[in-house]
Amino acid sequence: MADELPTAFIRRRLGSEDAHYGGNLVAGAKQLEVIGDLITELAMRYDGDEGLFRAYESVEFLHPLYAGDWIEAKGRIVSVGSSSRRCEFEVWKIGGPRSEVSESAAEFLEEPVLTCRAIGTTVVPKDHQRFAH
Repeated sequence: MADELPTAFIRRRLGSEDAHYGGNLVAGAKQLEVIGDLITELAMRYDGDEGLFRAYESVEFLHPLYAGDWIEAKGRIVSVGSSSRRCEFEVWKIGGPRSEVSESAAEFLEEPVLTCRAIGTTVVPKDHQRFAH
């Protein structure tokens, strides 16, 4: 059954509008926003409904992110209850600006850096579940 559980993926660049603190530091809440989009996609793929993000079991911020960084975020459903779906997430920094080279220089990292890891649960009420499992 684990092979049937969906995964989701997002890649995006963090812009200056995402910077919240001095030095163009991006708040960890931005990573949680991306995870929220992933868990919504997972519920849509599995149940045909956006569901409701119920709770985080754990969240670890492991590396800072800055405006101009490129990230990839991945999520997957790891277990399913009658209406709950437990999901795991990772956010990886995959590239960023190289302002020491020039103001427009940028590059992708040879080795991505794990910036956030989280586990959370979404709930899709039975009467909203559109797909048989």
